[in-house]
Amino acid sequence: QVHVVESGGGLVQAGGSLRLSCAASGRTFNNFAMAWFRQAPGKEREFVAAISWSGGRTYYADSVKGRFTISRDNGKNTVYLQMNTLKPEDTAVYYCAGDEAVVVRSASSYAYWGQGTQVTISS
Repeated sequence: QVHVVESGGGLVQAGGSLRLSCAASGRTFNNFAMAWFRQAPGKEREFVAAISWSGGRTYYADSVKGRFTISRDNGKNTVYLQMNTLKPEDTAVYYCAGDEAVVVRSASSYAYWGQGTQVTISS
């Protein structure tokens, strides 16, 4: 079993930065691909970024490419999402997810999810 907890959300002005963290418990974390998804009010959950178990491969939604960076520290069982040049349209609840064998951009591929952290960007 893997338990996932996100942190680092908040309210920032457009153009600002935030770093989200995702702490995962469980011995299998190092075998997991990890991802960030987000869900804005009235919208479906959407893929943001993902990282392979080793950290050697990363994937991004076009809407965040060049602004967001996903990384992981397997020694700390933690995944990060550095978000720069934030825009009001980035406002959403951000979720961390993980699993061993995934279709990277598909939320249904991930069995383990956190409760989410709110990110609000003011214009």
